[in-house]
Amino acid sequence: MSIIQLYAQWVREGKLKVNSDWNKDLKVKFTVQDPCQLVRKSLGDPVAEDLRYVVKAVVGEENFVDMTPNRSNNYCCGGGGGFLQSGLPEARREYGKLKFEQIMATGATYAITPCHNCHAQIHDLSEHFEGHYHTVHLWTMICLAMGILGPNERTYLGEDLAELLMPETREAEE
Repeated sequence: MSIIQLYAQWVREGKLKVNSDWNKDLKVKFTVQDPCQLVRKSLGDPVAEDLRYVVKAVVGEENFVDMTPNRSNNYCCGGGGGFLQSGLPEARREYGKLKFEQIMATGATYAITPCHNCHAQIHDLSEHFEGHYHTVHLWTMICLAMGILGPNERTYLGEDLAELLMPETREAEE
């Protein structure tokens, strides 16, 4: 079982009280990376569906843009299987260029990644190819949608979200 499946279960059960209202007016667009190891090699499309369920719950269904192709057919980012740590950054980036182009085609401002290798690779691809999208962990967006994302957890957020729903700001407003 993956933590993504548990996140989906906990959101459905109301144990993780997420809310996408923060993005109703902002309309920030998000896409999601389907990790190869998790989706294609092990748990398949059901975990990809749970991933989308959680993402839509935290950013708003209308603000989610899926990549094409996706789920079990999604392109590899090029960072897994040890390639991220291989010491071959140019080869890794060239392999990942297809993923970069796939993300850019969505027009999304953020790429959500549930996998650390995907996160590091997709972030690097954006910087290297000047993609101007932000890469964030799934947990970061869950915490933002719960209103509990701390100041030190906002490293990868863009200026549009970095100050949004800061815990001390919320307390001052209440």
